[in-house]
Amino acid sequence: MTREELLAEVKDSFDEMVAVRRHLHQNPELSFKEYQTTEYIISQLREAGINEISRPAKTGVVARIRGGSPGITAAFRADIDALPIREDNDLPFCSVHDGVMHACGHDGHTAIQLAAARILNRHREELKGDVLLIFQHAEEVPPGGGIEMKEAGVMEGVDLLFGLHLSSSYPTGCFGVKSGVLTSATDCFEIDIVGKGGHSSMPEATVDPVVLGAEVILSLQTVVSRRIRALEPLVLSVCQVNAGDAYNIIPEEFHIRGSLRTFSEETREKVPRMMEEICDGITRSAGAGYRFRFEKGYASVVNDTALAKETEDLLISLYGEDCIVHIDPLMPGEDFSALQGTCPAFFVEVGTGNPAKDTCYPHHNPHYRMDEDGMLYGAGYLVSCAMSHLGALQDGRQRT
Repeated sequence: MTREELLAEVKDSFDEMVAVRRHLHQNPELSFKEYQTTEYIISQLREAGINEISRPAKTGVVARIRGGSPGITAAFRADIDALPIREDNDLPFCSVHDGVMHACGHDGHTAIQLAAARILNRHREELKGDVLLIFQHAEEVPPGGGIEMKEAGVMEGVDLLFGLHLSSSYPTGCFGVKSGVLTSATDCFEIDIVGKGGHSSMPEATVDPVVLGAEVILSLQTVVSRRIRALEPLVLSVCQVNAGDAYNIIPEEFHIRGSLRTFSEETREKVPRMMEEICDGITRSAGAGYRFRFEKGYASVVNDTALAKETEDLLISLYGEDCIVHIDPLMPGEDFSALQGTCPAFFVEVGTGNPAKDTCYPHHNPHYRMDEDGMLYGAGYLVSCAMSHLGALQDGRQRT
């Protein structure tokens, strides 16, 4: 297959890709509850003539396209879950499930991979090796579906792993490329400040956990500003606080919850210790107590250097030099990392930002919209990677 033929087939699949994406957008399901989405994906795969299908978990799908001759196995992952957000758009295909919305592009990821599946299956005899299509559940909620997939053996025998994310942060037609560490590790912390409650008119008879909690919140920011070197990317955010049931009662406890984003594994390990030191010092000085809990979420996505360069060159050959945007590491986390570690992997950002179409709202926003033209580039990326590495793209390079 030539590059021109590849792009023509992707273009011919556009209307069907849009129809699939809109169906998924209208019928979103939350993490670990993607039962109808899973059944829909299976029906689409079977309709495309792909019958080697498995369900490693209650939700989520894996399909294999066997090539006409032996070779490597290239895996491609798309996430399928939606978010607990009430959609605020006037689209004819808005979510019919109140409080649930595809506000992060996962409907587009799934539509792209299904379109690529149809194209690749038509050309399976040309492939030297296999294509493994992973439709992964529960990307949005740690511990995530990726670890379930990996523990079920999905990555066994895989030689290369690819993923993508549609992004309104970059213009439609552009690819955000980064070699090495791409996303932050995303962790959660919870702190309970335990004091002594009482009447608001007699604070001297209490140990006020609200005041101590405020001190802890402010002091936690000194970890970023004063205890970690300035060039080290780090975000420590307190996002939830809760205390008390009445305006005139000093409560017994003050609850804090937030997130930590890091890129260095060393920093990821030492920051929680610093946080607990702060909690211990502040509460001890006031005769209060504390409980500190730290839960690791997703590790960083790390792009293989050689694979990043090969993919960048491939994209330039398809879309020209201007399609590449070299990006900085991203603070949002990504469950793709759970599938990594056994083979080279590469994850790319695919632009869907278009002011003329009002598609520049951030992800996880009730007004989020997608420039569906971006799916053409996503499908082109996916098909070209498979064809190139499995020796079916003219001038493509196959790994052995």
